[in-house]
Amino acid sequence: MNNIQQKQSLGDLGKIKRKTVKVSQAELIEVQPLLAGKNIPVVIKPVVEGLNLLKWAQNNRETIEALLLQHRALLFRNFHMNTTDLFNEFIKVTSTGELLEYRDRSSPRHEISNKIYTSTDYPAEQRIFLHNEGTYWLTWPLKIYFGCLTAASQGGETPIADCRNIFQRIDPKIRERFIEKKVLYVRNYNDGFGLTWQTVFQTEDKTVVEEYCRRNQIDFEWKDSDRLKTRQIRQAVAKHAKTGEMIWFNHATFFHISTLEEPMKSALLAEFKEEDLPNNTYYGDGSPIESSVLDELRAAYQQEKITFPWQLGDVLLLDNMSIAHGRESFVGARKVVVGMAEPFSNSSSYLEGAANG
Repeated sequence: MNNIQQKQSLGDLGKIKRKTVKVSQAELIEVQPLLAGKNIPVVIKPVVEGLNLLKWAQNNRETIEALLLQHRALLFRNFHMNTTDLFNEFIKVTSTGELLEYRDRSSPRHEISNKIYTSTDYPAEQRIFLHNEGTYWLTWPLKIYFGCLTAASQGGETPIADCRNIFQRIDPKIRERFIEKKVLYVRNYNDGFGLTWQTVFQTEDKTVVEEYCRRNQIDFEWKDSDRLKTRQIRQAVAKHAKTGEMIWFNHATFFHISTLEEPMKSALLAEFKEEDLPNNTYYGDGSPIESSVLDELRAAYQQEKITFPWQLGDVLLLDNMSIAHGRESFVGARKVVVGMAEPFSNSSSYLEGAANG
């Protein structure tokens, strides 16, 4: 090759554009069950070190929605989502509309930033029974997010359970009874135990409480000057908002006095008459729920319960109608935050007197 040909060849090479190697979005993550033999949760991890979860999620919203509908519980791990701001941004890019405010409260929580809360402020030695968020509200979140900012040195897991399977485990006769009668929640405030009505309704104004109760089909009664009693009847079973599946969706077991652990249960029973307990549940007609039924319900939750340890930066996204959550006792510092999104209020999701749905 003479000098002229060599110069022409080098010139031609300079004109060739570099080709960009495209990696599909699906190849940037791996999705697999977290625990062998368990369907939930599935863990989503980056294949590429340093993958920005916020950007990936923004570009793959449909993928996340499909995965959530398929698996109902998604654990995002190794994305270093270890600040409240990152957690908040993740909720925004993977949900629609504003986050839900935590009102008509049952668990002590405090707000860290705009509608991002501590998951609970219950003492470390107490366990929290499995439940879906807001089943006793008229409007509940379809999505609930948990973020681990500090993992406890021991315990502190957020157990989960599939409420579709819980529904199937319950004796059909018991299910039919609950579907027909529904669930009655009775609460008493400002008796020295539990949350005050000021905390629950986030106001010092009784008229605000009364208006909230009227809007949300809650019967209320003021006792003495500052004590409040409320009664509300809600569904026991709901149809899933997107699939129509039958879901065991209530707090009947959670709020029943018999579910409390000792010594709290004995202390409350020694202090109060049954009608004055801070929380209790009944069939919707006011009749007591049988002890044998409550034992069966607790067993169904326990049989479906799945527990796994938190890691710093984990984000757990749950389909709130399908998956119940709780909290184990723990040792050491623990900080898990929560956000709720996509409010759903649809009377067609309630099953009223249609035992076979």
